Amino acid sequence: MAETLERGRTSTGRALCADVSHEQAESLAATASRVDNWILVEYRRLWSRDPIRGSGLSDEVKTHLRRHLRALPNSRLLFIRRPERRDEPRFTVFYGRSLEAEQAFYALEVDEYEELLEVDFAHSGAKSLDHPLFVVCTHGKRDRCCAKYGRPLYDELRDQAEPEWVWQSTHVGGDRFAGNVVCLPQGLYFGRVERPDVWPLLDEFLAGRIPLEHYRGRSCYSFVIQAAERRIREETGLTRLDDLRLVGCERTNEEAWTVRFRTASPDGIHEAEVVRELAGEATYLTCTAATPQRPRRHVATGDRAIPAP
Repeated sequence: MAETLERGRTSTGRALCADVSHEQAESLAATASRVDNWILVEYRRLWSRDPIRGSGLSDEVKTHLRRHLRALPNSRLLFIRRPERRDEPRFTVFYGRSLEAEQAFYALEVDEYEELLEVDFAHSGAKSLDHPLFVVCTHGKRDRCCAKYGRPLYDELRDQAEPEWVWQSTHVGGDRFAGNVVCLPQGLYFGRVERPDVWPLLDEFLAGRIPLEHYRGRSCYSFVIQAAERRIREETGLTRLDDLRLVGCERTNEEAWTVRFRTASPDGIHEAEVVRELAGEATYLTCTAATPQRPRRHVATGDRAIPAP
């Protein structure tokens, strides 16, 4: 976050959580939300803090969506919108998976939300998506930082990428790392992205590489595995999505793990040690947090190449 940005305040007079996180140099590594299955519903009316509960969707549609969220492992529902589509007659819906071995997304349009009652989000059947989605959290009702830093990020992404690829969204996780963008279907999280960062990030991403400077992690991995993945990519320069494949994650004690990834290179397998610890001083982790807490962080050490068997 640029040092020249004016520091904001919450309604209680506290500094915004994203500003504090940046000033404390909190690491972005291993902070991506754990998501395998996604449902994105275009909803143009006001977003409440709890989007489904506060929406104007019928009880039947709300129940249908919640049922799928319970049934699909590691699933997340986002409301999305693009202000320039406010007068469009139909609504767009995306859904799909961001697994390590499979990234698939589908798109459909509906005239009314009751049509969602006929959609089985666990299976394909809609039109397969042939381009990426850049989902930018602008959910100001959830946290002021998401609106303050998300909206300029959305505008810049829309200007630099194909406009139909870019959407505003509700909470993606990690308010204090705003501006946040999630790249789908890969499930790649990026944080503290500002206008000047957009073109370099897009350039790397569209070339098939993960730009590590703003990389929070990959949603198909746990925090522990995200930490190891980041470390190994930094040490080896292997930044293409498929350069690493998870082999295993072994817990060695209450707060430590050994994580192994297979690579396509002659090195075969890379191993990193990860520890979980409390970081820094206690702080308010969101703008609406009632009490300060010390955030947990996952730190990877070492990168040892092991010959493949």
